[in-house]
Amino acid sequence: MPAPEFATLTTDDLVTGEAVALDLPPASLGARITSGLIDVVATSALLVALVLGLTIAALQADEALAAVAMLAAIIVSVVVFPTAIETLTRGRSLGKLAMGLRAVRDDAGPISFHHAFVRALVGVVEIYAFLGSPAFFCALLSPRGKRLGDYAAGTYVVRDRVRLTLAPPVPMPPALAAWAAGADMTALPTGLAMAVRQYLGRSHQIEPHARADLGERLATAVGRHVSPPPPSGTPPEAYLAAVVAERRDRDARRLAREADLRRRLASR
Repeated sequence: MPAPEFATLTTDDLVTGEAVALDLPPASLGARITSGLIDVVATSALLVALVLGLTIAALQADEALAAVAMLAAIIVSVVVFPTAIETLTRGRSLGKLAMGLRAVRDDAGPISFHHAFVRALVGVVEIYAFLGSPAFFCALLSPRGKRLGDYAAGTYVVRDRVRLTLAPPVPMPPALAAWAAGADMTALPTGLAMAVRQYLGRSHQIEPHARADLGERLATAVGRHVSPPPPSGTPPEAYLAAVVAERRDRDARRLAREADLRRRLASR
């Protein structure tokens, strides 16, 4: 098997604290259409209720107030309501809740108010003004099913009910444990850490020559962040495993110390 390219992240990879890539598959077009229809029905029902309530109340005053009430009902229904729902649920609308979907940032992180607001604002044009046609064709052509609002906000929609599993942690090579414990290691750049983890997890699938060449290149890149170098004659794969395992253990100890400090401060 030829050597895969590990230097860059794929478009659907989420990188965890240990630089483990989780594949978050984008939602299918059918699921998004169904979710969108549910949202449109819910928004329409809210709009009708608001229009009736506000119009009846405003008619007792004057026509100008009734027009303002109508505009307010539309804004609340198509902008404020979907923005609030997606912000409070971290990317879920009523339709997405029903279909097991969630809107996430392009880096797979949770969306914020800004993302939800942009999605809702663009949705007024592409969904309601043009009856969803721009959203449909954009999602149809997009590799990740992104509508115009997703492109504007930097988001996409994933299947939230997909079961994700982490690969087992990389073990520390016993022969390098002492060296790793005393080595000075700075945090690896995310892309490099990701490449190393992918290489270690898939090295058995790579043909020997390509495996050795890729291991040497990754070891050279990692060596810029580690001092002193490993003992002479250390295989690149063992060296990379030692660095990843030691960094994981140090991060775990640091998090444990921080948690202990918070507990002690909270108990005073």
